[in-house]
Amino acid sequence: MEKTYGYIRVSARDQNEARQRDAMGTAGVHPGSLFVDKATGKDFDRPEYRRLMTLLLPGDTIVVKSIDRLGRDYGEILEQWRLITKEKGAHVAVLDMPLLDTRQKSGNGLTGRLIADMTLQILSYVAQTERDQIRMRQAEGIESAKARGVKFGRSPMEKPPGYAEALGEWKTKAISARAAARRLGVTHRTFLKWSQSAENTG
Repeated sequence: MEKTYGYIRVSARDQNEARQRDAMGTAGVHPGSLFVDKATGKDFDRPEYRRLMTLLLPGDTIVVKSIDRLGRDYGEILEQWRLITKEKGAHVAVLDMPLLDTRQKSGNGLTGRLIADMTLQILSYVAQTERDQIRMRQAEGIESAKARGVKFGRSPMEKPPGYAEALGEWKTKAISARAAARRLGVTHRTFLKWSQSAENTG
């Protein structure tokens, strides 16, 4: 018998799962068929999702409130969509976007899946295009700012009083670089960087 499961994922920023549970109830998903993950991870390695995937059989359906519950970006979402619909032979229904519902069928049983696949591909393309445009605008903005003389990165650390004296003593080998750094209250690496800069400009 074909089964319908609900998958809920809440991020670290939004630990309230009530909205997703309410949506599942409205969609007719039984509370006992809900799988909930509350922690985000670097990879799509969520225990309840993995457990759901082991139970999923051909003809079953996974219901999610929104498409981003399946992954953190469209690349990941497309991969999970492929695993569910192609490898598992199951269905996906996205409550916030009725076009992403592979259960809808025509005479040949393919219409819903084809429309959902096409819609998801278009969404993925739009999202990627938007990311590319944002990166391009950022790059253009940085180049424009540089042309106006705007400096990026950390401001160089001010050399403390006594630096010139410590540098002179280090150059004459009266003290070591580490001793000079300790006297100035900076790291050994910072003192060496300053000394190399002094040599290059001297």
